[in-house]
Amino acid sequence: MTSSGTIQQRPFSWRFTTPLYLASVLNPVNSSLIATALVPIAHGIGVSIGQTATLVTALYLASAVAQPTAGKAAEVFGPRRVLIAGIVAVAAGGLVGAVAHDLLTLVISRVLIGLGTSCAYPTAMLLIRERAREAGLDEPPGLVLGGLQIAGVATASLGLPAGGLLVGAFGWRAVFLVNLPVALITLVATLAWIQADGPREWRGLRDVAARLDLIGILGFAAAMLALLVFLFELPTAHWWILAISIALWILDVLWELRAASPFLDVRLLAARPALTNTYVLFGLVMLCQYVVLYGVTQWIEAVRGYSESASGLLLLPMTLVSGIVIALVSRRNMVRGPVIAAAVTALAGSAGVLLLDSSVWIGTVAILTFLFGASTGFAVAGYQTALYTHAPPEQLGTASGLLRTFGYVGSIASSAITGMVFHHQVSDHGIHLIAWIMIGISLGLTVLTLADRTLRTRHHS
Repeated sequence: MTSSGTIQQRPFSWRFTTPLYLASVLNPVNSSLIATALVPIAHGIGVSIGQTATLVTALYLASAVAQPTAGKAAEVFGPRRVLIAGIVAVAAGGLVGAVAHDLLTLVISRVLIGLGTSCAYPTAMLLIRERAREAGLDEPPGLVLGGLQIAGVATASLGLPAGGLLVGAFGWRAVFLVNLPVALITLVATLAWIQADGPREWRGLRDVAARLDLIGILGFAAAMLALLVFLFELPTAHWWILAISIALWILDVLWELRAASPFLDVRLLAARPALTNTYVLFGLVMLCQYVVLYGVTQWIEAVRGYSESASGLLLLPMTLVSGIVIALVSRRNMVRGPVIAAAVTALAGSAGVLLLDSSVWIGTVAILTFLFGASTGFAVAGYQTALYTHAPPEQLGTASGLLRTFGYVGSIASSAITGMVFHHQVSDHGIHLIAWIMIGISLGLTVLTLADRTLRTRHHS
């Protein structure tokens, strides 16, 4: 427990931030950790390599739905309680994966890890907001929010080298088992250094279900899963799945308009266009960034003949630069300047992709990834500050989770774009077609950002 005097003097000490940062690292690292283990897993349990791709999909789908759900649960039950539940789920998922002997058990493990790691970001945002209120802070704690985003975004690339080392030294089960010690350390740090939630009052299961808006959560989950499955199946277009998704979205919105404590507060999104725009623009930025990550990586390997490890090194500037930009921009609590910079650098980088061909200097790729790394850093820092200032404090958990969900939709849509363009062959023509698609997306992003008047001022709740 932390005394009120200490909170006033040092509201964001290393003890408070350490468990939040540790928990936030788990989702991005687990997203990429599995990549180096897919082939050994296929051999180990006797399935095709193509089937093991479901392990990647399972975590993405679980995380996209679980992020806002965990935020809503944190608003009802308390952020510390939900964070602890998430850490326990991560440990359980790691243990299940470590002893698994078939694909279904491994999928269950990845879903548990996805659900558990998704609790970190929305609960951290609520805890930071609560601590800032206790300390009497009017402005967002930029350095702390920046550290949270570095932990949650810029660490994704750590999973590839870490996974390679773990699989090489201990076998594929190690990529699951490694979650146990990390979860245990995070759990101990949370119990020791995060102040316990206050008492929550509710009357029976029906009251809890109403406060959580279980029907709204289930409707959102069904609609989102249908949309994501449609995107995952591209370039084969199953239009009936998209039609089901649209119908489910309509039903969910109609329900939420009547709900007393809505999970997806449609009226709030309509009343605060700054919040809605933050989600849409952030999703577009992530779409652009991941098209580079997926498309350029395939081109480097297939056309230029570089190995996976070498192409990973070429993309390393993207991660390093984004982390540096997040650190520099977050502390200044700016919104409009960073998000305009994100759109403009994305547009410049997209135009630069047109320069790529089989004879271009390979350093050009590093320069382009530098630009996209800067764009990611500007976007993450700017839109997180916008979210923090425009979302109602009591709904910040759900709002934070939705921001991450839009990021997932962008990343999945980007893999669909590269899958369609490179469906038959990875080529210079294909990468140029991707460049034109990216120019269109980033141009639209730039126009929308410049025209967005809600970015000029902040809403203080």
